[in-house]
Amino acid sequence: MSTRLLYFLLVLLSQTVLLSGQSGSSMVDHNMELIRQEFSGQNAYETTAYVSALWRTPGNSGFDSSIYYVQRMLEAAGYQAAEADTAGPLTYRIERYPLRIPAWDPIDAKLFLAGEKEPLLDFKTNRNMIAINSFATPAEGVEAEVVYVEGCNESALKDKDLKGKIVMADCHSYSLFRQAVGKYGALGVLAYNIPDYNQPERYTHSIPFTSIAFNSEWKSWAINLSYAAHQILLKKLSEGPLKVRVQVDTRIFPSEELTVIAEIRGAQRPDERFVYSAHVQEPGANDNASGVGTLAEMARVAARLFQTGKIKPDRTLTFLWGDEIRSTRRFIEQDDIRKKGIRWGMSLDMVGEDTDKTGGTFLIEKMPDPSAIWTRGADKHTAWGAGEVDANDFNPHYFNDFVEFVCRRQALATQWVVNTNPYEGGSDHQPFLDAQIPGLLMWHFTDMFYHTDADRIDKVSAQTLTNVGISALTCGLSLCTATESMAAEVLDLTLEAAKKRITVEGKLSQATVQNGESVSSQHKILKAWGNWYQQALPKVSDILLDAPSDNLRKQINKSVAKVGKQLKKERRKLRTKK
Repeated sequence: MSTRLLYFLLVLLSQTVLLSGQSGSSMVDHNMELIRQEFSGQNAYETTAYVSALWRTPGNSGFDSSIYYVQRMLEAAGYQAAEADTAGPLTYRIERYPLRIPAWDPIDAKLFLAGEKEPLLDFKTNRNMIAINSFATPAEGVEAEVVYVEGCNESALKDKDLKGKIVMADCHSYSLFRQAVGKYGALGVLAYNIPDYNQPERYTHSIPFTSIAFNSEWKSWAINLSYAAHQILLKKLSEGPLKVRVQVDTRIFPSEELTVIAEIRGAQRPDERFVYSAHVQEPGANDNASGVGTLAEMARVAARLFQTGKIKPDRTLTFLWGDEIRSTRRFIEQDDIRKKGIRWGMSLDMVGEDTDKTGGTFLIEKMPDPSAIWTRGADKHTAWGAGEVDANDFNPHYFNDFVEFVCRRQALATQWVVNTNPYEGGSDHQPFLDAQIPGLLMWHFTDMFYHTDADRIDKVSAQTLTNVGISALTCGLSLCTATESMAAEVLDLTLEAAKKRITVEGKLSQATVQNGESVSSQHKILKAWGNWYQQALPKVSDILLDAPSDNLRKQINKSVAKVGKQLKKERRKLRTKK
């Protein structure tokens, strides 16, 4: 069998790791069906549309309007305002924190070639053209000579006369602004820096959003360029000296950072939680108005099921909307007792994509496991790039396989395409992992419109919002149902995943040895996966409120032994491979 064909078969096998054992999933299926009957993709879409129309940074008008919109939805769903999470079964609160720097609102901007009446760039069609923290120009704008600098290093700047001029460079606005304005007295900067995955030569008018350092002494600005504007400016510069006129209108003002937290209080262990987090800041529709909209509908559905007596979770379900990473980390770290009680965490970030339009795919980013170190077979990193991981970062757990299992249950009904990626980091799952709490990310990538002003509501799918919301809420509700049958169900699906993973890794190792790699290096990989699952399986007892029964304990021990047996089998094949 050719290596290429073997790889193809292994990809198919690994993608069905959690499908073959899905016929008898009682608790998950029960909860999923309850949620399906209530969940409205249109509700999630409408919230996403409202939030996506607003330019959102912490403390600004768009961010706060989004928070208050969620507040109104929570109140309509029956959540009661309360200062403490012990006040009642359905509560919410808005927490307020001082901002390190003032809030920033973009209002308008235009970039003209000097003497031209029509703008080269206009904020009305390129809402990311103003770098965050830019100050306003005079109303009539500023006009100055453009100095073009290739690259993005200080040596290219220091020998030029930049004072009172506008510097243009193929560079991130943050670095260019700090050097050209801060060190050499430039009036402002025109920055061009668009990643390849945004396909700038195809989407010539898209602009990614960026930020510059807030500086109340410089009171300057940075304009981000599209590919089309960049090309026009380069052509004009090749013809001789060039002047441009820049108009920027922004509002910078004192404010505070808001976080809204809603909770359905657990009946048995209210201090233990499943925590969902969706960040509000960033101006895109998928990133991350979709997370805000999906989580708001999840909170509504959960409240409805609770009020009608269809659910009564033993642990608390927590829904959090705020500033990315910062709000989640604060919720975890500001209260040691609360931190101790957080059992699982999930981030909803870029969860609404119409993948036919964006080119992305739905992904579950896993907790760090051996695939983050030895990435092979069906496991692939995205264009975001691998995170820094070693075996000491592992917290072996059933959570990866459980969440994938639930998503694939939903996919069976809707033909939703579900994939995973090894750990990479960079969103609200990171604070959970840093605190040694099982946490993962639901997202989409690689998206050609990621972080650009083309990430608008027309790229969002109500069906995707539905698939993600139903799956995410099923995960939390099921794990907060602390029954032995639930623990046994998770044990079974995790064992099934373990056996198939080790089989896949064994075949990959055999192929690798055939290609000249050492047997010892492949033993190390197989052992890492065996250790992962042998430590993950006993943790299903954490689902319970009390110690596992003798029967469940025996099932756990048998499952661990089966993994050990499967591991020995694959390692033996490797040793005897000619």
